[in-house]
Amino acid sequence: MKIINKFLLFGMAVSISFSACNTEDLQELNINPQAVNEIDLNFMFTAAQHGSASGGSAGDNRYLDWRTNIGMTAYLIQHLANAGGGIAPGDKYTENFESNSAPFEFFYGDALKNISEVIRQTGPGGYDEGNKINTRNAARIIRVLNFHRLTDFYGNIPYFNALQGMEGVFFPEYDEQSAIYPDLLKELEEATAGLSTSNPDEGFATADIIYEGDIAKWKKFGYSLMLRLAMRVSNVAPQLADEYVTKAIAGGVMESNDDNAWVPMSEGPSLWINQNGISRAFYPGDGGQPGYLSNTLVDWLKAGASTEDEVDPRLMIISGGIADWSAVAWTPTNTNPLEQKGMPNGYDAAGLDELEGESVDLVTTYSRINYLMLQRDAPYIFMNYAESAFLQAEALERGIGSGIPNSAKEHYESGVKGAMQMYTPFDASLTVSDEEVTAYLERHPYGVEKPALEMIGEQMWVSKFFNWWEAWSDWRRTGYPQLTPTNYPGNITQGQIMRKLKYPAAEVAANANFQAGATLPDVNTTRVWWDVAN
Repeated sequence: MKIINKFLLFGMAVSISFSACNTEDLQELNINPQAVNEIDLNFMFTAAQHGSASGGSAGDNRYLDWRTNIGMTAYLIQHLANAGGGIAPGDKYTENFESNSAPFEFFYGDALKNISEVIRQTGPGGYDEGNKINTRNAARIIRVLNFHRLTDFYGNIPYFNALQGMEGVFFPEYDEQSAIYPDLLKELEEATAGLSTSNPDEGFATADIIYEGDIAKWKKFGYSLMLRLAMRVSNVAPQLADEYVTKAIAGGVMESNDDNAWVPMSEGPSLWINQNGISRAFYPGDGGQPGYLSNTLVDWLKAGASTEDEVDPRLMIISGGIADWSAVAWTPTNTNPLEQKGMPNGYDAAGLDELEGESVDLVTTYSRINYLMLQRDAPYIFMNYAESAFLQAEALERGIGSGIPNSAKEHYESGVKGAMQMYTPFDASLTVSDEEVTAYLERHPYGVEKPALEMIGEQMWVSKFFNWWEAWSDWRRTGYPQLTPTNYPGNITQGQIMRKLKYPAAEVAANANFQAGATLPDVNTTRVWWDVAN
């Protein structure tokens, strides 16, 4: 009891001494001197651009690319093949919870969260309202890029009330993709038109790692993205597509590879943040994804060639040859274009042995991705000029929109040239001359070997190497190229190419709005709203 009384007396003494203190001094004791009172929006805008390309979070910049862009979509659209090793549910249509969940978790938890804060703080009531107009509008364009990728993966998603946890909305309602797309297009229209060299925006050029503050290029990016989204809904919302194709062309889309949207990467200072997540997923001793090219892609690039000069010049850019790549060195064993060999999709090692009639050494048999394009400081591509050219050719062939200059053939040929000559940012040696392009186009004249729309679709498919989720969306929309599905024993789709990702199990269990609003049934063969072509 005496001990208790001593503590009580001590507590009373402390209380008396505190009551005699200056209350302002006491309040200052509750302020964390290391706390951030104001966000540096320039830094956050840079982080939002980089985060949208890094394919992961601060914990692992490989996360999204490794699991989904590579592990799912690169195999689904048969640019790559996998007989074992790494993450590859798209090769054999198997279950992989991380590949399905990664985009949902990453976009909401990382990229979109940062972008939304930039938009919030530069909008009504924000502490930088009216001062960073270009930053705000460029962030809106990046927000559209991320949301359209997210809805294309899953279909219906939380959109209008998403990312409002600070307002107490922890489990937002789901919105239909048919309602999301018109709003994304409206956002692009407003944001791209709102960009101007006369806007007050200190630090924008320094913070902008894509175009270094070049407003003209941002506008071309915004209108090219508008063209992409408008054509994506063209099979299900023709009037909406017609309206926004016309607006995109009037605004001005990409005109050359100088307009390509690249995000620079760096070897340092952080292995986990600044480096290219795709490269890290393949890099020996780091990610270790095998990196074998699919025979579908290799055979397409070799089609009709009887001499080395007749092979598509992109083959020996995309492929470094049949080679061994270890942590020590890249060692090619065969760089003859005519002798490149892709791996068939849907086989394990035993299956390849049976197919080939002998024990197969993968390293000495199949072509791999060119290591020159897998350096850890390689830039990351959001969108290329070739896509805008091919989409204009398609729109002209289908009679969508108005005001598109030149002919479908001219846009197709410009797109092929842009696609062949876009790789020098990876390495200066990855060049294709104008003469090589001309010779290729003469060997494969527009609309002669195949119908024009099929040729456009196939060229767009090849042009999106590395941007595999977009190639998957193009294939779902157009049906080109005409891919042969695999039917590996025990696959979960009955031998059908997957059409969407499954939602994360945590979202299904926790969000009471899921059953009422998600795209169901929640299986990989369910189609999203715009996927009706094939």
